[in-house]
Amino acid sequence: MDTFPDLGSLSDQELKDLIQQLTDEEQEVSYRRRILHGKIDILRAELVNRLRKKHEGGEEVISGADVQRLTDILAGRASGAGDDTI
Repeated sequence: MDTFPDLGSLSDQELKDLIQQLTDEEQEVSYRRRILHGKIDILRAELVNRLRKKHEGGEEVISGADVQRLTDILAGRASGAGDDTI
């Protein structure tokens, strides 16, 4: 992580340039975040549609393993990385 500069040693122009640089960086991060949220929304909608079709077709939508996973999550016992989510 970059260290923050000694602000007292910067000229007015250097401060303005740093403000602009960080503002540009923040806008880029915000844009990327919005793109990721859009992709997540699309994926969730696809999952809901698939689950709806399974339910309409009479397939099992939620298994005992899914219930156990939810129980573990709610109890704070979820292992985290790499686990499949519902």
